[in-house]
Amino acid sequence: MNLNEVSKAIINGLGGENNISHLTNCMTRIRATVKNNNLVNKAELEKIDVVLSVIEDSTVQVVVGPGKSRKIGDYINQNYRFDKMENDNKGRDYISENKEKRKQNDNKFKQALKKVANIFVPLIPAIIAAGLCNGIAGYFTNSFTAQGITEIPIWITFLQTIGNALFGYLTIFVGINSAKEFGATEGLGGMIGAITISTNIDVISQMLGLYNADNRLNSILISGKGGIIGVIVGVAILAFIEKRVRKVMPDVFDNILTPLIAIVLTSIITIFIIMPASGFVSDGIMKVLEVLIMTEGPMAIVGGFILSASFLPLLMVGLHHGLIPFYVLQLEGTGSITLFPILCMAGAAQVGAAIAIYLRAKGRNEKLRSVIRGSLPVGFLGIGEPLLYGVTLPLGTPFITASIAGGFAGAFASFTKVASIAYGPAGLTAIPIMVPDKMLYYFLSLCIAYVLGFIFTYFFAVPKGIDEY
Repeated sequence: MNLNEVSKAIINGLGGENNISHLTNCMTRIRATVKNNNLVNKAELEKIDVVLSVIEDSTVQVVVGPGKSRKIGDYINQNYRFDKMENDNKGRDYISENKEKRKQNDNKFKQALKKVANIFVPLIPAIIAAGLCNGIAGYFTNSFTAQGITEIPIWITFLQTIGNALFGYLTIFVGINSAKEFGATEGLGGMIGAITISTNIDVISQMLGLYNADNRLNSILISGKGGIIGVIVGVAILAFIEKRVRKVMPDVFDNILTPLIAIVLTSIITIFIIMPASGFVSDGIMKVLEVLIMTEGPMAIVGGFILSASFLPLLMVGLHHGLIPFYVLQLEGTGSITLFPILCMAGAAQVGAAIAIYLRAKGRNEKLRSVIRGSLPVGFLGIGEPLLYGVTLPLGTPFITASIAGGFAGAFASFTKVASIAYGPAGLTAIPIMVPDKMLYYFLSLCIAYVLGFIFTYFFAVPKGIDEY
């Protein structure tokens, strides 16, 4: 891959350097905020060899696959400079027009998921690294405990230290990224995140009679109450207050009084209103998850099927990262996550579907077979976008059969109570982060997804003329 040529082609396809106000990348995509959507040439972008698909949404998402997205994104940002606004009125009109179209096309739920996704996308590499460290440390800790070994080796403590560096202070990271998303001062956003996990919250709760000494978790207010939901809402309020205070604050006092007033007012609202309220919402979400996938019997099976079968559509539009807060809620509430492994099954089913298409295409559609060969390894490792945009979605029916097969595998994972002790990578690489006595069931769930994805697609969903597709 020639980075210079690929980057130049992507910039040209996005309407040129002057049409881009911001460009970043996630694990598999280049995400560009453009000023005029009419200048984006989707057909030209899709002709670029490394491009698997192009999604036009609130941002233009150029899907290039894992590894490539980071290299291309870094190269472009190092060699190109983007202006956030056009200098002329025409440019500003285009931006306003694009924003208005986005508001019309997006419902409130979709907008909220996008906001959450934007907060968590920059954290994904850290989440994967920390999740694997915690998973490996947890597995060997349980193994040593089962053998009666009480002295934990230093290397396990070392891995736990790495993992807890993120998960122990996740609210601070979320606070900083939320401030970026909502337009608040990033340092103040991090402070809101830190305040919610401060041990002094328990002291304040006890002073005000809001603390339940018999059962701490039933307290109206405690440290960590509401989790990252409370942090995100709190930082949104911070942005609202800070912007309005800054409008009326004399310039000479702005740097001193604006942050002070904003953080004090927001802290009062966050501690005494947002944290208890978001705690109530978190408890409600947990009850819904309990009904869907944490109960015994048929409902767990049905819930697992529905959740896994509906995951690929979220992945398709890049909103799947908006589910991370639900993983955190489960982890904080129960010490493990059942939702994450269930959703992993959707991507695994695509692997089986792709193998079926590879075999049915025989040797005459070498381009399609080449895409599948390149995408299968990362598909087994839990990165599903290359298969989604390069194989199942363009062909249509395999996307449906993969979703259905993933649903059945998700139902099995839910029925057998598969759970993880962290979240991060999916597919085979997620085995180390599963609860030790559920690792086998997780692997069996993956196998079910592979096999059913293959069978459903091979016999019922291969399009006619696949050899010439």
